[in-house]
Amino acid sequence: MKTRITELLGCKYPLIQGGMAWIAEHTLAAAVSNAGGVGLIAGGSAPIDYLREQIRLCKEKTDKPFGVNIMLMSPNAEDLAQLCIDEKVSVVTTGAGNPGKFIPEWKEAGIKVIPVIPSVALAKRMEKAGADAVVAEGTESGGHIGENTTMCLVPQVVDALEIPVIAAGGIADGRGIAASFMLGAEGVQIGTRFLASEECQIHPTFKELVVKAKDTDNVVTGRYTGHPCRNIKTKFAKMLANGEKDGTLTPEQFEEVTLGSLRKAVQDGNVEEGSFLCGLIAGMVNDVKPCKDIVEEMMAQAEKLMRNA
Repeated sequence: MKTRITELLGCKYPLIQGGMAWIAEHTLAAAVSNAGGVGLIAGGSAPIDYLREQIRLCKEKTDKPFGVNIMLMSPNAEDLAQLCIDEKVSVVTTGAGNPGKFIPEWKEAGIKVIPVIPSVALAKRMEKAGADAVVAEGTESGGHIGENTTMCLVPQVVDALEIPVIAAGGIADGRGIAASFMLGAEGVQIGTRFLASEECQIHPTFKELVVKAKDTDNVVTGRYTGHPCRNIKTKFAKMLANGEKDGTLTPEQFEEVTLGSLRKAVQDGNVEEGSFLCGLIAGMVNDVKPCKDIVEEMMAQAEKLMRNA
């Protein structure tokens, strides 16, 4: 399948793996790239030396394009922006801020710049700043979310921009990919489906929760902090949601009790204190497979649907 995204990124399929914090490391990124998509390593707030090692390990496992996701609110964002130049990373995706000040240097270094955006207004600013494409991410996504749905956001962003748009949020099979293309997207970003891949290094308990999740096993917490986050519905997540709703947990207490909770989920599988970030589409994820099988099955289904449309 050829689109402006495959031409831009030099990949077989117009599919990017989400830059999930604490989850998207070199093993997963390389596997997705080797499968024909574009894998991402999550920058987060990890030490620069660790991220440099991750990038170099990924290069050892794949000769295909891969990228790095930078959360611009992280204290190490500037150092990571320079690291991507130094290590000749192919693609940078960004979230939680405006990457405008970094774009000229990234472009000069030959890096493709793809900000993740939750609104048409920010998408327009990113195009004006020189972004090569944008990821229009709907509220169905896991982790930190906006309010607009993928179905509503993607066509509005497509209509507003000249650069290609990548759809994200609520996509876990070929039907979601085909639907995204019908909305005008030229690529997709997928996170939750790859949680249940063999190469994903999360704790087995995390994978089990994703595979067993039903359509209602999802909850958003932290709206009153200004940073709403979508989680698998565990006792801990329900406690946070209830405390927020009935006022028994102040925003300050919320921040305190959730500090380190993602790490506890990803590394320890701690259901008592961990935040298992996951998209609404988890109810459609029913098994653990190699990334190659996931990518090829999704793309084959999407292509068949679009041929028959």
